[in-house]
Amino acid sequence: MAAPVLIIAAADDWPTDRVVVELERRGVEVFRMDTADFPQRLALAGRIDQGSAWTGELSTGYRTVELSRVGAVYYRAPGAFRFPEGMSGPEERFAAAQARAGLGGVLSALDCRWVNHPTAMARAEFKPVQLTAARACGLRVPPTLITNRPQDVVAFATEMGGPIVCKPVASPVLIEDGQLKSVYTQRLTLSDLEDLRGIDTTAHLFQAWVSKEHEVRLTVVGERMFAAAIHAGSEAAHEDWRSDYGALTYTTTAVPEDVAGGMRRLMERLNLRYGAADFIVSPDGTWTFLEVNPCGQWDWIQGATGLPIAEAIADELQGVTR
Repeated sequence: MAAPVLIIAAADDWPTDRVVVELERRGVEVFRMDTADFPQRLALAGRIDQGSAWTGELSTGYRTVELSRVGAVYYRAPGAFRFPEGMSGPEERFAAAQARAGLGGVLSALDCRWVNHPTAMARAEFKPVQLTAARACGLRVPPTLITNRPQDVVAFATEMGGPIVCKPVASPVLIEDGQLKSVYTQRLTLSDLEDLRGIDTTAHLFQAWVSKEHEVRLTVVGERMFAAAIHAGSEAAHEDWRSDYGALTYTTTAVPEDVAGGMRRLMERLNLRYGAADFIVSPDGTWTFLEVNPCGQWDWIQGATGLPIAEAIADELQGVTR
């Protein structure tokens, strides 16, 4: 019997549903869990001995999977642990730390295929790490400054001799007054730098503005690459395509061999089997690397272009080469 695939994702993550459906269509046994279900709706019993690696099981009210049989894990942004009501704040924080070290530790110790392993994802999410690795792997990166000193921003902009952009160093999403908000890339000119109050409150990332013909979302799954050119139909989308999805059109595109080679080396260096990379393509055809998200969205690209990304993820989890 084929080894089961363990899916660790938020219960309401519908792109993951597509991967599950594809695996089940192929007859693969799937055990899906969300860390938000632990400990109230998900139970763990894991054991290691001198003579064997981790054995035991994960179980819900409906399904059970033997840890030693798991052949692959698809890990994608699961939810936070949820504990019974009535626990104090310190008790809940203690329980969360124990759950992370216990459940998270046992799962992380599984010796199987991972897309992606959480420790690799955690390291790769640091943009400075990405840019360092991308440059070392032969990819072109934009001049970048990370600082909390306003005078350094002015000096950087002056040195660039043209527009620069400001973008979040980490996730662009925040919750304020119960509302989900996004912080988009902003293009700045020298006149915008006359008032830099607030820069000293935290780290900010600045990059030279790279002239663009279009952008590319390059989805990498194992050894396969799926490139979609993103064409902006508004000024806002030209500055940051995430700010105006309605103005975007998509076409599939080829990846230059030097870029493909650089991405292969980058994925190996970051120990990733999946990544959603963003590139700017200049009018002269030069590709400039911006970032690679080890948990980036892919479903809307598949829907817009027909690129078989869900099928490729299923292949990678099964160890199928095409």
